[in-house]
Amino acid sequence: MKGFRKNCLSGLVSVVLLLLATSCDKEENNAVINDSLSKTEENALIFMVEEEKLALDTYTYLGELWGINQFLNIQKSEQSHVNAVSILIERYNLTYSSLPEGEFMNEELQGLYNQFVIDGSKSQLNALLIGATIEDLDIVDLEDQMQSISNGDILNVFESLQCGSRNHLRAFVGAINQMGGNYTPQYLSMEEYLNILESSNERCN
Repeated sequence: MKGFRKNCLSGLVSVVLLLLATSCDKEENNAVINDSLSKTEENALIFMVEEEKLALDTYTYLGELWGINQFLNIQKSEQSHVNAVSILIERYNLTYSSLPEGEFMNEELQGLYNQFVIDGSKSQLNALLIGATIEDLDIVDLEDQMQSISNGDILNVFESLQCGSRNHLRAFVGAINQMGGNYTPQYLSMEEYLNILESSNERCN
């Protein structure tokens, strides 16, 4: 009888251990599923890290050329933007290697960079107009990307980047106005553009 009870107890322990192991496996599988991104989200991260790099590289080039405070200050912020997206790329194990300054995987962004440095080298006012154009573009592209993203990590970062771009746009437009120039939005609607300018600088995460 003792032997029977011992065998039953041993069998019961085995069943419990098996159930625990199965439960752990399910939790691990769920973790993998929760950590996965859609292809759209993966593409959004790769595109936006390059677009933030576009801003960083352009401002670095124009800042060294003209010594304008807006470029020297904002390029530091753009480096933090690149870093923020790069952290997500690493967290989700995506394959991406940043190219040297002024070089981009995306051909469209490469073309923009090439044109921006040519146009921005013509005058200080032109350089500031390029800065405003980049921030204008960035705000709209981030908004477009967020429409097809459900991942909370990415949405939080993109919203913070968009907030920063609104502040940068205000800074560039303010400098353009001081030089007697005028910026007309190329990507934002006029209503969206004026709403940003009429609002105070924001505190971004």
